[in-house]
Parts: sequence; C-alpha cells; structure tokens
Amino acid sequence: MALGDLMASRFSQSSVAVSNHLDECSSHGDGDLSSHRRDRDSDAASSSYANATATTSMAYFPQNILLCELRHDAFEACAPSGPSDSGLVSKWRPRDRMKTGCVALVLCLNISVDPPDVIKISPCARMECWIDPFSMAPQKALEMIGKNLSAQYERWQPKARCKYQLDPTVEEVKKLCNTCRKYAKSERVLFHYNGHGVPKPTANGEIWLFNKSYTQYIPLPISDLDSWLKTPSIYVFDCSAAGMIVNAFIELHDWNASVSSGSARDCILLAACEAHETLPQSAEFPADVFTSCLTTPIKMALRWFCTRSLLRESLDYSLIDKIPGRQNDRKTLLGELNWIFTAVTDTIAWNVLPHDLFQRLFRQDLLVASLFRNFLLAERIMRSANCSPISHPILPPTHQHHMWDAWDMAAEICLSQLKSLVDDPNAEFQPSPFFTEQLTAFEVWLDHGSENKKPPEQLPIVLQLHDSCISHQSYPYFLMGNVSAYFEQMERKIIGLSSVRTFSLNADGMGVVPSGMIKKSSLVTIPCLALLEVPVAGMEVSSSVLLSQCHRFRALVLLGRFLDMGPWAVDLALSVGIFPYVLKLLQTTTPELRQILVFIWTKILALDKVDLVKDGGHVYFIRFLDSVEAYPEQRAMAAFVLAVIVDGHKRGQEACIRAGLIDVCLKHLQGSIPNDGQTEPLFLQWLCLCLGKLWEDFTDTQIMSLQASGPAIYAPLLSLLSEPQPEVRASAVFALGTLLDVGFDSTREGTGDEECDDDDEKIKAEISIIKSLLNVVSDGSPLVRAEIAVALGRFAFGHNKHLKSIAAAYWKPHSNLLNSFPSLANAKGTSNVYTNPNQYMPYGSIVPPQVGPLLRVGNDNSVIRDGRVSTSSSPLANSGIMHGSPLSDDSSQHSDSGILNDGVSNGIVNHSRPRPLDNSMYSQCVFAMRTLAKDPSPRIASLGRRVLSIIGIEQVVNKPVKSAGTTVRPADPAALSPTPSLIGLARSTSWFDMNGGNLPMTFRTPPVSPPRPSYLTGMRRVYSLEFRPHQLNSPDAGLADPLLGSAGSSGVSERSFLPQSIIYNWSCGHFSKPLLSAADDSEEILARREEREKFALEHISKCQHSSVSKLNNQIASWDTKFETGAKTALLQPFSPIVVAADESERIRIWNYDEATLLNSFDNHNFPDKGISKLCLVNELDDSLLLVASCDGNVRIWKDYTRRGQQKLVTAFSSIQGHRPGVRSVKAVVDWQQQSGYLYAAGEISSITAWDLDKEQLVYSMPSLSDSSISALFCSSASQVHGGQLAVGFVDGSVKLFDVRTPDMLVCAARPHTTRSERVVGIGFQPGLDPAKIVSASQAGDIQFLDVRNSNSAYLTIDAHRGSLTALAVHRHAPLIASGSAKQIIKVFSLEGSQLGTIRYYPTFMAQKIGPVTCLAFHPYQVLLAAGADDSLVSIYADDNSQAR
Repeated sequence: MALGDLMASRFSQSSVAVSNHLDECSSHGDGDLSSHRRDRDSDAASSSYANATATTSMAYFPQNILLCELRHDAFEACAPSGPSDSGLVSKWRPRDRMKTGCVALVLCLNISVDPPDVIKISPCARMECWIDPFSMAPQKALEMIGKNLSAQYERWQPKARCKYQLDPTVEEVKKLCNTCRKYAKSERVLFHYNGHGVPKPTANGEIWLFNKSYTQYIPLPISDLDSWLKTPSIYVFDCSAAGMIVNAFIELHDWNASVSSGSARDCILLAACEAHETLPQSAEFPADVFTSCLTTPIKMALRWFCTRSLLRESLDYSLIDKIPGRQNDRKTLLGELNWIFTAVTDTIAWNVLPHDLFQRLFRQDLLVASLFRNFLLAERIMRSANCSPISHPILPPTHQHHMWDAWDMAAEICLSQLKSLVDDPNAEFQPSPFFTEQLTAFEVWLDHGSENKKPPEQLPIVLQLHDSCISHQSYPYFLMGNVSAYFEQMERKIIGLSSVRTFSLNADGMGVVPSGMIKKSSLVTIPCLALLEVPVAGMEVSSSVLLSQCHRFRALVLLGRFLDMGPWAVDLALSVGIFPYVLKLLQTTTPELRQILVFIWTKILALDKVDLVKDGGHVYFIRFLDSVEAYPEQRAMAAFVLAVIVDGHKRGQEACIRAGLIDVCLKHLQGSIPNDGQTEPLFLQWLCLCLGKLWEDFTDTQIMSLQASGPAIYAPLLSLLSEPQPEVRASAVFALGTLLDVGFDSTREGTGDEECDDDDEKIKAEISIIKSLLNVVSDGSPLVRAEIAVALGRFAFGHNKHLKSIAAAYWKPHSNLLNSFPSLANAKGTSNVYTNPNQYMPYGSIVPPQVGPLLRVGNDNSVIRDGRVSTSSSPLANSGIMHGSPLSDDSSQHSDSGILNDGVSNGIVNHSRPRPLDNSMYSQCVFAMRTLAKDPSPRIASLGRRVLSIIGIEQVVNKPVKSAGTTVRPADPAALSPTPSLIGLARSTSWFDMNGGNLPMTFRTPPVSPPRPSYLTGMRRVYSLEFRPHQLNSPDAGLADPLLGSAGSSGVSERSFLPQSIIYNWSCGHFSKPLLSAADDSEEILARREEREKFALEHISKCQHSSVSKLNNQIASWDTKFETGAKTALLQPFSPIVVAADESERIRIWNYDEATLLNSFDNHNFPDKGISKLCLVNELDDSLLLVASCDGNVRIWKDYTRRGQQKLVTAFSSIQGHRPGVRSVKAVVDWQQQSGYLYAAGEISSITAWDLDKEQLVYSMPSLSDSSISALFCSSASQVHGGQLAVGFVDGSVKLFDVRTPDMLVCAARPHTTRSERVVGIGFQPGLDPAKIVSASQAGDIQFLDVRNSNSAYLTIDAHRGSLTALAVHRHAPLIASGSAKQIIKVFSLEGSQLGTIRYYPTFMAQKIGPVTCLAFHPYQVLLAAGADDSLVSIYADDNSQAR
C-alpha cells in the first residue's frame, strides 16, 4: 500500500477498535443524554415493554473493544520517553565531524633507476598519475607527476592545502610533515607515499628515502613519521610489501597504548598490498594502480572494465579518456557514472561494515569517505592481479559483492552511448534506468520486509556532504513513458484525493505496471534516495527537471513508508545519512512535496531532536500548519514537529513566536467545535501540546500572550476540558498548566510595581484556569489527572505561602477552622454541611467525602498554645506518627490569620504574591491535592503526594503490617516508645487520614531553632530535604524526581521539585509507531473472536433449551487461603478459570480443570474496603478484569492470569461524594459492554454512568429515593436491550431505569413488603426479556416482577429465612440461585421450582460449605461458582458433569 493512500486516512488515536454499536447503545455526549436521541429511542423503549410476551433466542455480541489504546499500555509501569530519550537514538549525529586540512605527498620515483630488489618484466606497467615518465626528461616528468597527483587530491578536497616533495631526503620529509601539522592544527593530515623508485619497506616497517646526492637509500622509521604528523592522520602507502608498514604502525600504536593512559590515536592506513606481495607489473595497469584507483576511480574502473565488457571491440582507452561532462554534473555521462559509482560503493560499505565503522569512515570526513569508496574499487581491481590492498581499520572483503554486477551493467549501458556522444557533440545523453530499477526494488522490499529481516540494501543514498555538490547541476535526467499519468496518480495518493492501488514502474522506466508484475531485472539492489536533492531557486523548469522531480517524489514516498516501519527504520535511515537531504528539501516550495516531507520529519523527530531553527525549518512547518489544503491529521504532524522544535529550546520558542505560531494555533482551536465528530482529536491534541511547549518556562511569552489576547488565549483550551478524547483533555490541561506561574523567574526579579498590570492578567488567568481544573480533578482518565497534578504543583509553587496557611488552619480549634474556610462557614452550628437530608456531594464538589472527620479536628483534648500543639490527641496522624510540624518551634508560629511566618519551608521558598487569590480558592486547591493524593492510580497518588509535599504536608507511605488488629509502620517510633501522647496520636482521626489510616501526613519544615525536648516525646524532626528519595524512585512513585538541593537554591534548581508532565513524551510515542499499516495480528484476533462467538452461540442455545433437574454436583473445590473468605467470584467464559477476591482486596485466579493457582496479587497497596464486583471487559477478546472496590474506586487489569505480569490499565473513582453522616460509600457497580458504560451507585442519591472509551463521566441519574442503593444490574454483554438498569435499595424498593426514555424511570415497586430489608441482588430474567426482573432481599424472599404490572410480584419464593446473602441469575439458562449465611445454596427455575439444594453436611465424606458470601453463574454454561466465609470456592454443575 502506498503512503498516500494511508496518509489520506484519518490518523486517530481515539478509535482503534470497531465501534459497531447498536443505535440504542451509541455513546452520549457529555452531560445529560441528548434530547434527539431520547426522542428517537423513547418510542422503541416503550413498545419493547408493551410487546414483550415471550423470551427470544437471539443474542447480540458487542463488537467494540475498549481500553486498548496507546494510553492504556503500561501507563503505571514505566515513564514514557520523548524524542532523543528513547534509547534508540543512532550515532548518526556528526558530533565529531572532521576535515582533512592538509595533504602531504611524498614521491620517491627516482625515474630511470630501478630499485635493487625489483626485477621488472617486459613490457611492464609504466604510467604514474596517467603520465609516462619515460616520454620526457626525468625531472620534468617527476614534476608533472607531482602536480597531477596534487590536482587529483584537490578534486576530492578543494579546500585542503596540498604540498609535495619529490625524491626527498629525511629532513625534507620532516619539514613537510611539521609544516602540514602546523597548518592543519587539529584537522586531519593525509600523508601519501609513493615508493616505486626505492626498495621495499624493511621488516621493521621503515620506508626508504634518499640522501642529498641520491647515492644512498636512507630509512625513515615509522615512529619518527608518526611523531611528526601526530594525530589525526591518514596514510596512503603505494609500494610493494606495504603491509609491513601497516604491521609496524599497529605494533607501534599497541605499544603506545600499553604505556600511556591517553586516548587512542586516530590513525587510518591504506596500503597497496600485503607484506609479502609485490605490486602488479602488467602493462594492463598503470604502475601506480593503487593511487589511480584512489584518486581517479571512474577512469580506472572503466579502463579495467572495457577489456572485460561485451563492448570491448568498439571501445579503447583513448575513447574512455574522451568521456564528456564533469563529475559533479549529473546531466552528463561522466556525472551519471560518478553518481552511480558513488551509490554502488556506499551501498557496499553500508551493507558490509558495522554501522559505527561506516559512520567513521564514510560520514565523518569527506576526503576519507572518498578514499574509502575508491579503496573498494582498488580491492576489486588489484585482487584480479593477485594483489590484496589492506587497510587499518580492517575492512571485510568486498571485491565479490554482487553490487559490482549492478555497476558493470550500468557502466555498460552508459558506455554504449559513448561513441555517438563523442562523434556528435549535439547528441542527447540518455540517462541510465539504474535508479528507476532500484526504486522498484526498494518498493518490493517494503511490501515484504520487516524489522526481523535483513535491512534493504537499497537504503543507502548518494550523499554529497559538501554544500557545493547539492545543486541543480548535479541532477540526473530520467526518461519515462507516460510520466504525466504516473505523477498525477502519485500526487493523488499523497494528498489523499483518491485511493488507487499500488503500482510500480517497469524495470526500464517505461510506463506503469501492477505491483505483482515486476520484472526480475528490476530487482537489482542499489540506493534509491539520491533523488531527494533540491533544485536551486530560479532555475528554469524543463521537462528533464520535471522527470527528476517525479523520481524524487517517488523516492520520498518510499522513504516515508520505510520510516513508518518503526524507530529501528528511522535509526537506520539516519545512520545512512538522509538528514542533510531532507533538511535541504525544506527550502523547496513544491506543493506536492509538503505532505510527505512533513510525514518524514515527523518520523525523524519522533526518534531524535534536531535543531531546525538555525536553518529556518520552523517557518516551513508553520506555513504548512496554517495551510488549508492539508488534512487535520497532516497538520497534527506539523504541530508535533513544531512542538519538538520549541521543547526546551529558548531560541526555538522565540523564533516560532516571532513567526506567529501562537496565532496560528489559536485560530485552529477557536475554529474547532467542541465535541464535534468531524474535528480531528489528534490535531487538537497537538495544537494544545504545541502551545504548552511554547509557554513552558517562558514567562515573558505567557505575559505577552495574556496582554495581547487576554481570555482569548486560554478560553479555547478551557472548552477542550470536556472533549471525549482523554488525550485532548490531558493536552489541554498541560497547556493551561504552563500558564500558571510557578512563583519565580530570575529574569523578572526586582522589577517592583511596574509588573502590577502583568500580575493582574496573570491572576485573572490563574483564577479561570484553576476553577476549570478543579472541576475535572476527578476525571476518569489517569492521563488527565496526572496533568492536573502537575498543574496544581506549579500553582502550589507560585502560591506556596498561602496554601500552607490554609493547610495550617487545620491545627486551629473548631470555630477557628470554620472561619478559616469561607467555603465551610455555613456549616457552623450544624452536625454536617448539608442543609437538605437528601443532599449529596456532587461531582466536582470542593468539600471532600471525609468532611465529617475534618470537622472533628477541634475537640476538647486539643489546645493551641503560642502557636504550638500540646495535646495527646492530635489530628496529624492515624495509625502512624507525625514526623515534623511547622508549629514545633517557637519561631514557626501562626498569626491570627493562620499564615506561616517562616520564609522557607520544605526546601521551597515561599514566594509572596502581590494579590493572592481568596481563601476559598486555596481551600478548594488543598482538597483537590488531597483527592489526587489518594487516587486509585499509584502513579497519580504519588504525584498528588508530591504536590502536597510542596505545601508542607508529607505522606509516609509504607505498606501496613497488620498485627493484633493494629496497623503500624515497622520503623515507627510509636512502636518503639508507646508513650501516652503517641498512643493518643495513633487514635486520632482527621482528614489527614488519607486512606483508612494508611497514609498519615505531616507538616514538614526545616527547624529554625533546636527541637524542644518536651515536644511530644519520641517524635523526630524531618528536614525538608529528607524526602525519602527511595520512595520517589519506587515503581509506584510516578515521574517525580527526588527532592534535591537546598532551601536557598536558585529558581532553576527549585524547578526540580515540580512533578513532571508526561503527556508530551507519551504523545510523542504515537508517531514513533507505524501509522500507515494495520496491526499484524488483526487476522489472528478476528479468527479468535469468530471462534469464541461460535462457542457462545452454541452454548447459549443449549442453555436456553436445557432441562436442569439438579445443580448440586460439585465438580471442583478450591481453598483460596483467604483469611476473611471470598467476597466475590467470577467465572471466565472461554477458559476453565475462576477469579475470586476477599475483603482485603486480594485477587486470586485458579484453573479448576488443572487445579492450579495461576496468579495472586493485591488490587492496591492499602486494601481495607473490600471488593464489591468483578467484571470482564472485552469478554469476547483479550479480556480485562474490572475490579470495583467498595469505596467506589475502579481498577482494570490486563494479563491478570499471568503470574506476576498483571498490569494496571486504568483506575478512577466512580463515586463522587456520599450522603451526609455516612462514613462508607458501599459502592455497587455493573458493567455493560455494548454501550461501554460503567454504572455506579451506593451511599449517594444518584447513579453515575462512566463511558470507559472516553474515560469520562457522561451523566448522573438521580435515584429518586431517600434510601441508598444496595444492588445494581444492567443488561448483560450478549443481551440486545442495552439501555435498561435495574436498581435495588436498602429499604427493599426496586426501580427500573431506561436511559433511552426521556424520564429514564420506567417503574418503581416495593415488592419486599414483609420485612423492609435491603435488596441483596437484582437482575433481569434469562431469555432477554426486558420486562421481567428478579429481586432478592436480605429477609430471604425472592420476588419476580413484571414491569408492565409493577403493583405486585407475580411470583414469590421464600428461599431463606432472614439470612439471604447472595443472588445469581443465569444470563441465558432459566436458572436462579440464592445463598444463605446458614450454609445453604438453593437453585430455582423461573417457575419457582426448587431444582437443587447445596447444604452443609457434618459427615466425614460429605461436601462442606461455609456461610455463603457470593454466587456467580458461568455466562454460557450451566456452572455455578460459590464462595463462602471459610475461604472455599466451589463450582457446581448438573448431574451429567464429572468432578474434576
């Protein structure tokens, strides 16, 4: 599939799964149900109750899969990493880029005098630098050879200074070396030695020079040469037995390394042959064949190839010398050959060498890279003459690499035109189809390759590292048939105007063929990305340029497809050198390249950060972001790129602000309609993140934005806090949080009153932002709550002193406490803060559920003397110990207003505000911080505790050790010194008791005077900086770093105290994943789902037509080892697995077929509330375990059947507040897969509905009763009617709600009239009948109701006498079961017939059960799981089943 097809689709994070809901189960908007949907469904809902007369056998399997987004993948397990922090960043960055600054040429030819150890053949090789030294006077020939060699090197490195010595003495060579090193300074020096006129090197590696009179050969030790040239350096030795020199160099460097601790010397060696070899003497070659390969590779390669080519009869050496063109002009024959040769050698090197060695030799130094490319040619040519060039570092053999065949073919095609081009200067050169074929080969690899397969050989590109090489003149021309049709289709694919099937070019570049018909000849492997270069502005556009652009466009598309395969692909592409090309492309204004360029840069920056500002690249992306022709998801990529550019980069922030990025982002945000289905969530998400990164730690920009636009700056962000996508909400919170002042800015200190106007704007903005954040502090998504915690942390820094004063007010007596909280002032003289007994704590209320204990802080036993607590019953700790208090020293006292006088506390400077917010706002913030500190998500709770620590409240978080009914910390001084005062502390209760006494909190401040010995004996002081870093680094500590530094540290170091945002780094992970292809396991998932649906349908049919006579055959029994017995149980539908949990929220999973324990884990670290419900989410797929605690907290686990591998997917509190005078929430919940809703109720006067896809509270439905809800049931996963909700109350009443009807309440009844006992269980009758309900009360009666006649029950079963504890209704079979505390389980039919009794028998062999605590039917089989107080969980079947 081509890149354009997929880029035109909507890249959305919010809908991975199929959302094929029924109409009545469609998701609601925020707030109340939409009126049009109610109107649409109300008639259908009414008729369903009126016409339901018989059960039906149909079943509906919901197609939606929830909680499988990127945000649910191990959110709790690890901290996300952003670009350049992922650990996969390649070594492509040219951090140690080098240049060869000087070239020293030493030629020892001694023309006309043969060295004594060489016996020449006849005829023999004579050419030196393509000059015959015997064709002129020896001295003249020597000078011409020196000049030619110098010119040849200058072509490869024009800026290098070349100096040569001809037949020199040792002193002359020494002077040359010292001069070159002095000139080159720290740059590399190249030393080229031609020893054709002197003897072979000695065994010690000495090379030979001359004396002044040329009567003697003088040896030069390699050690001397090395000491003169120093490092870095590169040596080229063109002489026989050159390997001896290399060996001597290696020995010298090894010895130096052993005696010196300095860094290794950067020394590169190229030698013409091995130590035992002699240079080729065949007349076919020049005498300096090694030098010719290194400095004139094209000429040497073609002269060697023409004698082996099929064209050898029509070619001769003289014709090759007349090849027209220039090497850097790719429109000419010579330029085309040079381009292809560079591509071939680069490809060979990249595929053969280790990547770090490739970077060093082919990407670090332009001249070194050229020499090593040419060295590969030298190896190929000289090995044909039985001579083996060697190098240091050693390269693997490459002379037989198959890429040389591709070079031979391309060279032959080009040479076939040589004669006509030489004869007719006006003849047009026909470019080779070489690159066209390689693009096709690369495309074939993309269709079949993967990370686990060999990387594509075509990935290396022709890189011209020097700026002058990247020009229009260096372009190839390509001839193609039907070019316009091809370009039109590719353009349509990339901008998403249509979807066409994938196609490829013919191997000869002519026309278009389907992908499956690619010729074998097209599969030659070669680089394809050399077509990415940019034409110089103002150049005339010709047909040949259009052709080149067309190839470049196709190469970009294929590159984009490759980069999309994952970070490994981006790493490979960067390592091979695409960066300078795609950077240069940002200078082009070609419209059709915009989308693919943005995509490519998105992939690059998702892996690694680069500075695009210095090259003006940010302007390109701002223009694209503001364009109208791009799709929203493409503009989202541009916003991502800009966010990376400004992330932590002051210069990037300034440049983007000057370019108008803020206005562009706000324009798009203001133009979007909240909750509009057409608005791209990913685009909104990255607009927010981009704004947040622009404002982050840049106070001047924040103030400038607020002054320029006022509320218009943050109003669009506030509207996004109700968006259905958690990613958008979290990003909006992040952006809003960056506008909150952290209280310090070194650039603005000491400005005095001149900043008052700025502060006014800041305070107005902070009030609006904080009010909005407080309303969403209990958002259903941990991602959102994490950002709220970070934002409140910033606010706590900026308002530290005032927030501490509010927290300190909790030490005051009762009356003063109420005065300190304007929000609680109306509570004076009352036993609670409610004026209406039916009032409950609403969602987003500022008063926490534990307000009762809060108001009991002041009591007769507590006295405030001189600002210090001197009491034996302090509200500071419960089941723990207070570690420090700002009131414990004489100098740390409260004034009448409750303001702390110390200027430094908790290691944080108390930055005063000129106009602080009112106390009610501060009190709301403290309550919000407290809510976050007891969050069901460990990461959010850790962030919340971090925020509380900023205002001086420390939570001692240690898992409790239970002993004799008391919970103490093992290291508590209370356990060591149980003085009366400390015992009183342990007994006290207050709002500081964060979670059942397990999270005691204390105030902390550095002591400004020695601790008083009489102050609460046994307590110890805690300095602010002793924040237990090991706790913060624990797995559940969130992203906060340990508090380090000192109280007097600067603002920069103080920022390390702030909890860190995660949404940006987490969001970057989206773009590092494949965006253009579906998951590989989609077919496997569909196959598994089909199999499960088939299984479910077969067993549903069996259940509906089953005739069960008895259900008392115990097929399995499991001792769960629960100390308090099983609280709830669940049978998995497609595996022989039972899940059970106890009062301590310990969850255990058991395979009852194999009688093995699969897994056991704690629902959370401080369990004491008990679990009220276990449900399966995504029952037909990879199911998740939903665990609802009695306190209303919901946690959802994945991989829960794997021992020790369970992961928390998400967690939130489903209950917001509770009734007055009630200490426990006693939450009841139920889950409905087809709608994706979780319903929750309890000691509140409403039923809340949570959309788990949006992770958001969608509506709150009043229960219309003074009693609390004790049982709740919504239609099951395979039932069609998804809008009904059956509710039982503590007073024995029953109500049926239908969310599709305008009034929601369908009927209300009080069937349990004999004794008004609480409803224990409720459910719809099997058979999918929406009009019939089964209800059981604690009194023991089971009532069968028909909502069409709700005045009285049509059937009553007196199952138990005042001891009914559990009720289970089978989803499909006509069975119900009830359990009793008197150790009895009874099974009934829908007609009221008792089908079986399971009871306790005292005999030795009989089955034994304890008081029944829970019952659960298998959803598709006639199996019943029963849990009891004696820790046994038993499974029962009918008589036909065999015991396991």
